[in-house]
Amino acid sequence: MGVGRQLYNFLLASSQAYAKWDLEVSTSILKNRKKLLILLALLLPILAGVFAEAYEYHEMLGGKAAYAPAFYTTTIFLASIAVGLAAGLITGCIGAGGGFIITPALMAVGVKGILAVGTDLFHIFAKAIMGTTMHKKLGNVSVKLAIAFLIGSIGGTFIGGAINKSLYNADPLLSELFISTIYAVLLGFLGFYALFDFLKTTRGASTQAKQQTSGGDMTNLASKLQGLSVPPMITFDEDLIPGGRRISSWIVALGGVVVGLLAAIMGVGGGFVTFPMFVYIFGVSSMTTVGTDILQIIFTAGFAAIGQYAIYGYVFYTLAIGMLLGSLLGIQVGALTTKAVSGIHIRGFYAMSIIAGFINRVTTLPKKLVEMDMISLPMWLVNGIEQVGNVVFWVVVAFFGFWVCSKFVVNIRKLRGEE
Repeated sequence: MGVGRQLYNFLLASSQAYAKWDLEVSTSILKNRKKLLILLALLLPILAGVFAEAYEYHEMLGGKAAYAPAFYTTTIFLASIAVGLAAGLITGCIGAGGGFIITPALMAVGVKGILAVGTDLFHIFAKAIMGTTMHKKLGNVSVKLAIAFLIGSIGGTFIGGAINKSLYNADPLLSELFISTIYAVLLGFLGFYALFDFLKTTRGASTQAKQQTSGGDMTNLASKLQGLSVPPMITFDEDLIPGGRRISSWIVALGGVVVGLLAAIMGVGGGFVTFPMFVYIFGVSSMTTVGTDILQIIFTAGFAAIGQYAIYGYVFYTLAIGMLLGSLLGIQVGALTTKAVSGIHIRGFYAMSIIAGFINRVTTLPKKLVEMDMISLPMWLVNGIEQVGNVVFWVVVAFFGFWVCSKFVVNIRKLRGEE
């Protein structure tokens, strides 16, 4: 139970760190006219293509025999905005990354798993390069740490991308099964732990989780890793600690491999695990971690999105722009709403949204196993199970979105006064 609790706290801290970065980037974009003009310039030709229904390219992008949904329509674009809006509301309102629902949500509306991963990565990359957060905090980056970490993360994206592409080339159903299984395991673990944590909190349990995720002193693991003298060594945090701290570049690079692997397989930017990894495992200060995290998100997500997915046709740009639009709005509404709602209710909805994502992915597994001839069940049954998972997922997400937006509208005068 102790290991499970530590893993849950690790994932929770990483999700919160990613949400903070996402909020800063989204705010930066919305407050900068030049960036909004860039977004509009990207959006107009895509909208033109959507409404023109460019079917002449459907066999290459979006055809039934290709990588995208059944066809290229306005409905798909609107669905991507809804997905981005939901993820943004979760990120802004809960203070934890909502990216965990993007890939499952895209798959739930009919996007093939490998395309959902590639598109999510490209959406993260586009948001990262448009944000000014990196320029504000780049001075906190340890160049040596960043180089070692990026060498590892880029290598990890090669491995993760190769795994996804190999599975898809061998059998598209196997690729779908692989991605859905990974998400089911991760969301199931995180969701039920979050639910138990919520129930304990409502009963007046201790704040152990908050204490464990505060990231104050260096952990025992970090001390041991810094004690390993495997050259070349990297010195960092010289401005904070006399003489600085030292760690082997090999250890940092191995951490980068893990982040790059997760980024390429799951369609995340890598920031989801970089922050707690640097603070709790490597023993890097929070200030240096923030700058390095921002830098690695841009390069890791960008390299994975372009080098491992886009050039092979696994990025659906209409969806990426739609998600970007939705998340920019959702994250602002969610962040403002936190000033007018009870924190305990938000934590409950956080647990519910993750469990809904878990149910959505788990209920797709029987159908995929039947289609691969691994198990034998009636198709009406597996189709029904999958449909139930989709309904549960979208009902929970829609209810959460309606609740947050209604609270925002009802308290809009109060929120304006606070600003």
